[in-house]
Amino acid sequence: MWLKSILSKPIARHVAKRENRRAVAGAMKQRAVLKDLLKNAQQTVFGKEHGLNPRMTEEEFREAVPVRDYEALRPWVDRAVAGEVSILWPGKPLYFCKTSGTTSGAKYIPLTRDSMPNHLGSAKNALLAYIAETGKSEFLDGKMIFLQGTPELSETAGGIKMGRLSGIVAHHVPGYLQSNRLPSFETNSIESWEEKIEAIVEETRYQDLRMISGIPSWVQNYFERLLEVTGAKTVQEVFPNFELFVYGGVAFEPYRAKFCDLIGADIPTIELFPASEGFFAYQDRTDVEGLRLNVDDGMYFEFIPVSTYFDDAPKRIGLADVELGVQYALIISSNAGLWGYDIGDTIKFVSKEPHRILVTGRIKRVTSAFGEHVIAEEVEGALKDTLRSMGGLVTEFHVAPQVNPENGLPFHEWFIEFANDPENPADFAEFLDQSMMERNPYYRDLIEGGVLRPAVVTSVRSGGFHNAMESLGRLGGQNKPPRLANGRDFADSLLLHEISDT
Repeated sequence: MWLKSILSKPIARHVAKRENRRAVAGAMKQRAVLKDLLKNAQQTVFGKEHGLNPRMTEEEFREAVPVRDYEALRPWVDRAVAGEVSILWPGKPLYFCKTSGTTSGAKYIPLTRDSMPNHLGSAKNALLAYIAETGKSEFLDGKMIFLQGTPELSETAGGIKMGRLSGIVAHHVPGYLQSNRLPSFETNSIESWEEKIEAIVEETRYQDLRMISGIPSWVQNYFERLLEVTGAKTVQEVFPNFELFVYGGVAFEPYRAKFCDLIGADIPTIELFPASEGFFAYQDRTDVEGLRLNVDDGMYFEFIPVSTYFDDAPKRIGLADVELGVQYALIISSNAGLWGYDIGDTIKFVSKEPHRILVTGRIKRVTSAFGEHVIAEEVEGALKDTLRSMGGLVTEFHVAPQVNPENGLPFHEWFIEFANDPENPADFAEFLDQSMMERNPYYRDLIEGGVLRPAVVTSVRSGGFHNAMESLGRLGGQNKPPRLANGRDFADSLLLHEISDT
């Protein structure tokens, strides 16, 4: 009852109205955010080196601070990791979020006293928005599962605590949520994903689960193991009051049909857009498309049109100049001490009042071995349409180019793990290829011009993606199977579990 009083419907409605007022004046709020960031940064090492001051215009800021990825920002980050003070942001970071993915190993993303409220408050605001819109708060009466990385922290050489983002955030879960939260700290601390999932199943199977939050692929793994252990046919048999799924990290649509099959119903969902670098957006309405951008929460956003991203001097624009439907690379500057930082994600706007976005992929996670620049949104949409028209149920998929086939022209190879096979695999592959040509004119030109032959669908046996991720040491946590690639590294891992070409 205490939890429901904290997250009550009147409070939810009040917060939803407040957040909407803040979001509508997005461009104005962003200019104020930038001014505040520059004011705080002017006495830092980075600020002095770049001449940052609160009197700068947005254009002057862009001239002073180039777009950088992690490797380019690393000289300053390394000094902060070593314990030096006021390098990127005043004082020392509270934490470093350790992630993988750069050419030189781990990334260390700073989290500061000023940036932590962004990570902690956005998920709460998403739940409050859901309660305010739907009037449903029964999920607060039962247990909530948060599938996340280990909360155990280590320290950098400079004495700053370090860990995975979800593990760091776990230390700041409000007290009013602790009594309803699963799994336990001890279970969450298990490093091995296989052992951890077994422990979570045993710890949760007899509980009154109402809500679960996590990356879809790992929640799906949990559901499958839960049904194996309990012998139940659907998740609803085990958890009859289960009513809400909160997710982020990847698009949910390719998983939706499989989730409905596992759960036994199509339950409501809330989408979030969190990352180590910031909590950028969240779903505030179930009846409209897109996620509301956090325009007044310590982050200044810039955007580079994907069509010009790889130019020598691509133009950066602010929120006031964005257009609906255009693919943009997302650039941030924040009170975590990130400046002109290219997070690697692509988005497009579907609304301006307030600013709502769709996450469409990764700027460097594309299939473009032949200049086609296929993005995640296109392959996810093509697969969704194909499943709707041709049948079948998909667990996971990956698309990679085959540049040097033994026979014939190059092609795109779709590795698909089917839960239910389509009735006619050949028709399925043909429909999928046609749908891709409708979405991507460059791909169509390559097919019709005889540069590529139609896509090949390679069926992966049950558990193949899981085994491939395990072989690469990437099970659990925030790890996700890549949807797209320009090379064959992940494809080669999947080929170890190949069934047949269809």
